[in-house]
Parts: sequence; structure tokens; C-alpha cells
Amino acid sequence: MANNKKKNLTMTQQEYQELAKRIEPKRPVLKNCWRAFLVGGTICLIGECFMQMFISWFGFTEKTAGNPTVAVLIIISVILTSFGIYDKIAQWAGAGSAVPVTGFANSLCSAAIEHRAEGLVLGVGGNMFKLAGSVIVFGTVAAFIVGLLHLIIMGGG
Repeated sequence: MANNKKKNLTMTQQEYQELAKRIEPKRPVLKNCWRAFLVGGTICLIGECFMQMFISWFGFTEKTAGNPTVAVLIIISVILTSFGIYDKIAQWAGAGSAVPVTGFANSLCSAAIEHRAEGLVLGVGGNMFKLAGSVIVFGTVAAFIVGLLHLIIMGGG
């Protein structure tokens, strides 16, 4: 009797999967790719505009203009996240809003906002760095390995 129930249950699950596949709406892959490209490209264009502004107006070089550009993009991302605007952009754009700098800033800011009621240290700080911890560790390890490879390949100079 138990085997009959398992067979019926398995068959029911298979039937459900087939039904779900038939009913599920098709994903608009091209439309999603276009939206991601449009928003991601716009974020990068804005970043390039800020970079050129720092070079032209404030006398930065191409090498030194990157840091303030990244800082401005992070600040804009945090402000938009705080007002709930970045989340709406992300819903529309999908992966296009996950441009590394702004997407990461959005993730950290969202975690901070969500857990602020738990306090500054355990709520905001703890939950922000749960997310950021893996990124920081990976970045540190990757930098160490790249530095070690550079030392081995290029020599001690």
C-alpha cells in the first residue's frame, strides 16, 4: 500500500510539473537583456561623465579621477536606495542595475535600512558585513594572489 502511494505521489508531482510548464508565462529574454543593457550602460555613462568632469574641472588625471568617480556613484546609489528609487530601477532593469559599484552599494544600504531597528552594531553593522564579508575576503585573497604572482613573474622590483 505504501508503494502505491509513493507511485501516485510521484506521478502527481510529474503531472504538476508538466502543468506548471504549460501555464508558466514565457520570459521575455530579449526585452530583459535590452533593459539590463540600457540601465547598466546608463550607469556607466553617468560614471564616465563624472570622471570627465573631475578631469576637466578639477584637474585630476585619468588615473586619479577614478576614486572620486566611484565615491560619487556610491553616494548616488545609497541616496536612491534610501528613497526606494534604486529598487524600482532594479525591478525594471534586472541585472543591469547590478553594475558592481552601485549594485554593491545598494545591497549594503538595503541591509542597513532593513536591520536598523536591531541597533547600530548588531543590526546595521552586523547585517551589512554579513553581505560584505565574502566580498572583502575574496578581494583580499585575490589581491594577495595577484601580488604574489606579480612578485614571482616580475621579480622583486
